[in-house]
Amino acid sequence: MTKSFQQAFNALKEQTCLSYAKIATMGGLCNVDHIIVKATAPNGSPLSDKYVHQLLRLFAISPPCCRAFSLGFASRFGKTRSWRVALKCLLLLHRLLRSSPEDSLFRTELLINRSNGSISLYPCNFRDVSSSDPESFTAFIRSYARLLNEISNEDNHRRRPGPPDNSAEEIGRVLEVLEQIQSLIDRVTECKPTGVTARNFLIQTAMKHIIRDSFVCYTVFKNDIVFLLENMFQMPTYRCCISAFGIYKKAALQADQLYEFYQWCKLMGVCGCYEYPFVDRIPLLQIQALESFINGMWEIKDDDGDHQSPSSSSLSSTAEKVGDECEEERQPLIKLNDEDDDDSWEDILEASVINFSSHGSDEKDEWRIQVYNPFDGKYVSSDPNYPWGL
Repeated sequence: MTKSFQQAFNALKEQTCLSYAKIATMGGLCNVDHIIVKATAPNGSPLSDKYVHQLLRLFAISPPCCRAFSLGFASRFGKTRSWRVALKCLLLLHRLLRSSPEDSLFRTELLINRSNGSISLYPCNFRDVSSSDPESFTAFIRSYARLLNEISNEDNHRRRPGPPDNSAEEIGRVLEVLEQIQSLIDRVTECKPTGVTARNFLIQTAMKHIIRDSFVCYTVFKNDIVFLLENMFQMPTYRCCISAFGIYKKAALQADQLYEFYQWCKLMGVCGCYEYPFVDRIPLLQIQALESFINGMWEIKDDDGDHQSPSSSSLSSTAEKVGDECEEERQPLIKLNDEDDDDSWEDILEASVINFSSHGSDEKDEWRIQVYNPFDGKYVSSDPNYPWGL
């Protein structure tokens, strides 16, 4: 079967489905399947808001329509070989997910159909045969489907109301939420279109929804990463501290990736420049200083016989990996005199540590490190008690 015949056959099949849905609607037989087919017509027009509103009204009036939509979506998205139909299916799902509460029957039915394999967003088996560049359109549809798969899994980018407290439960929750948000940010950056898809009108329409959701996600991420940095040295266990440091180090990499991604989106005219949040980039030197300090602190505790020293691989995962992602020269965390350029890392770390002794007691000298927080322009000091334990 030649490529041109495949394209003609696919176009005829999609047009037949659309014609049947229109005729059925005119005859008063409108149902969820017909709405899905009309909303995902294989043309260059963007997804109409009226179909989203129609489905939301049906979900509110007749809850069984939620299950009908899940089955209809699975059939429409699973069988199509047109990137326009597949993209509009994902856009329709995205709009409905955004408009539905977390405990809605719609999300429950969607989760059920994903768990039994009726809906497969990741891995996605879609393959385009309707365009001149099927590889680029196929890659974008699969990336977008994977993003929606994670969005529909759980509440990734919303947090409890009120400021976070310093309890172990709250710290554990923040660590879990940050890991989920970092996974979402990875999925967002993977949706960057390539080739002819970058300037396609429908693709740019989808990118606007993806980018605007990422703005909300990044705002929550910045707030939680500040809370994490402020409590880096008050973690209830050493394992929590290692997890927090890993999240913070990955945040440095993602900040560079997200900055470049947003710059590309601005260049392509995706959303207004005023809509983009300021991306706070974390200096490489700060990551290295934190890593050295945590390793050194653990060795001090090991000398006291409190714990066994963990392997250095638990903290260090090659500073070169972070450095390769940093194209611009960063502002140094610690400024030394010009004659100290040849000093070792121990001297640099010592310059960031404040030695102080307790007044009126025979206790040993204690140590603090001051870490610059790029998100609010302040310095964060470690707690001298170091309440860590396995």
